[in-house]
Amino acid sequence: MTETEQLLARVAAKARNTHPWGWTSLPEPVDAATLARAEAALGFRLPPLLADLYLRIGDGGFGPEYGLLPLLDSPPAGERAAVPQYLANRDSGRKDPDWPWPEGVLPISHWGCAMYACVDCNAPDATVLLFEPNPGDPDQAWFVDAPSLTDWLRAWADGTGWYEEMNEDLEMAPWTDFRTRTAAPQGS
Repeated sequence: MTETEQLLARVAAKARNTHPWGWTSLPEPVDAATLARAEAALGFRLPPLLADLYLRIGDGGFGPEYGLLPLLDSPPAGERAAVPQYLANRDSGRKDPDWPWPEGVLPISHWGCAMYACVDCNAPDATVLLFEPNPGDPDQAWFVDAPSLTDWLRAWADGTGWYEEMNEDLEMAPWTDFRTRTAAPQGS
């Protein structure tokens, strides 16, 4: 069994016993056609591990705190699913250039108070970022939650994430690529 397969097995086992949003069971996984529709709407592919979570474990409803957002369909609590939330954030960023949303940064989990865990789908290791806009400054709203989706999932499975009570004093590094990733392309 590969390291990824072992991680997926651990996540699946914990997911079966974790039910945020008030669900009594884990949502069914999405099918390949749903994943293809999501990627077409986004304009980019999901990192393989993120795609596997949706294809093999469930359409959201597991993970830290409120759990992963469903991919396309809104969860029972009325939050937007990941793809519609990304599209809304990109649209909002075009309307308010002071708060741009980086291309390829998919919100995957809502923490409450407008905070999201996001996967940088353009990063080779699928860096997980924390978007925390409450300081009111877009340059201070982005942090590196985990260097990779693999690390983020391991922290959840191991109970060692920053959101765990025993780790509440951990500080995250700012995401220094924010301005580079949201700058308008320079014309020639």
